[in-house]
Amino acid sequence: MLSPSYRSQKIKEMGLTEDEWYMKQFEIKGEIPDRLETEWASPLVIRQVAPRDWPPRGWEVDREELEFIREGHKLQGVRVNLEDLENGVGVDEENMCLERYKVFLKQYEEWVEANKDRLEEESYEEDQNYYPGRRKRGKDYKEGMYELPFYYPGQICEGKVTTLHLHQGAFVDVGGVHDGWVPIKRNDWFWIRHHIKVGMHVIVEILAKRDPYRFRFPLEMRFVYPNIDHLIFNRFEFPPVFHRDEDTNLDELRRDCGRPPVPRRDPEDKPEEEPLLSNHPYVDKLWQIHVAEQTILDDWEANPEKYKGKKISELTDNEDFDEENSIEYTEAYHKKTVLPKVILKTSVKELDLEAALAEREFHNKLRMEAKERGEKYKITKLRRNIEMDEYDLLHWRRSFEEREALIRDISCRRALGLPLEEPGRYKPASFFGKDQYDPENPLYRYDYWGEPKNSEKSKQERITEIHNKSIVGKGNVWYEMSYEDAIAQRMQMEARAKEREARSGRRSRQRS
Repeated sequence: MLSPSYRSQKIKEMGLTEDEWYMKQFEIKGEIPDRLETEWASPLVIRQVAPRDWPPRGWEVDREELEFIREGHKLQGVRVNLEDLENGVGVDEENMCLERYKVFLKQYEEWVEANKDRLEEESYEEDQNYYPGRRKRGKDYKEGMYELPFYYPGQICEGKVTTLHLHQGAFVDVGGVHDGWVPIKRNDWFWIRHHIKVGMHVIVEILAKRDPYRFRFPLEMRFVYPNIDHLIFNRFEFPPVFHRDEDTNLDELRRDCGRPPVPRRDPEDKPEEEPLLSNHPYVDKLWQIHVAEQTILDDWEANPEKYKGKKISELTDNEDFDEENSIEYTEAYHKKTVLPKVILKTSVKELDLEAALAEREFHNKLRMEAKERGEKYKITKLRRNIEMDEYDLLHWRRSFEEREALIRDISCRRALGLPLEEPGRYKPASFFGKDQYDPENPLYRYDYWGEPKNSEKSKQERITEIHNKSIVGKGNVWYEMSYEDAIAQRMQMEARAKEREARSGRRSRQRS
């Protein structure tokens, strides 16, 4: 088969035509299992009941008709004795809910007539090309195809297999705009391929109906006839989804898809025990405005000729104020030392110069009166300082209320036995094992050559290693006493040895 000449030579040797030879190449080799026979323990119950999630979100129907439709759901709880079914088939037209189902079909057709064009436009916007499981449109769409609101989980449908995919599964046409998806993948096809083939008629059960704009295959099914559940081993953990450009929060995406969160290391912090916040974020801006106002007033008093004939409310910016470039980072010298310098630009429009000037004139008047009385006048707080304190108090009160609400929530959850955090969100450090990548650790830096041998850390490690080796040699130490007692005993022995050396040194000196 590597070259046309070799292929023609093999065809002549086998005495076959080219078509017969190709058919032989694609024959299934190996053991072919017997035909799968599905046995029924009880009759297959098929009912015509309106979906429980009818009507769709945003669609209003007649309230009395909706109550009449939902009365049919109560009859699903009626128990049926299998012996009565085996004895004979009963025909009871009064309790078949056909009238309720006809009312549902009437409302469903009205919804289709109003939303068919919109759904087709959204299909072209979301899907560039058609592939199995997505909405049929254009030439593939036919009048009378059922939309997603027609189906519900647990519904039994008869259909035809249209596509088989190695990594996704089988797709069944049940008469709707979306083909049903039966998840099958990888090596499970080795035996299933003998029982499920394209074009065969099957009976399926709808397992789930999902959002078509989030999930790739809105209708998930399983085969009822032929039943191949015992041949499926490699199951999908989660149904495949779409990742849009606007999906920036992955945790929110997983919650939307019903998937568990990615485990992360438990920070082991307790927000209810943290100190309350009292630094309002707007206080920094207020302080900047306050400093700008006082600077202009100082210049107003120091240089009256500069502002002669002008009102303080008529002051304008010398240059066009650019809010994006209002902060400049430079450097400046301070006693022959270069220090970083930050320049904050403030527009005059943001300042309340009239109120600041009136406040300063009021304090100047009080200062003059105190000076005449021979007293010293002291300004406790200015108007902007009081405003900053009010913002900080507001922020503190908000933080206090949030902590109180958090404590109440924790108490209620503990009383009801509910988890304090989202299950599976945080895991202990032992879950991740050792040598996990940490971008803040210098060990994983590209230019890291290891810890220096003369560093304090490596020195401590060497001392600990030598100490452990010396302890391990004395096996009875671990059985007679604890680790702390062994260390204390060793320190005492070392102290005694030093005392003996000191005594021997004194005796030798006395003799000499």
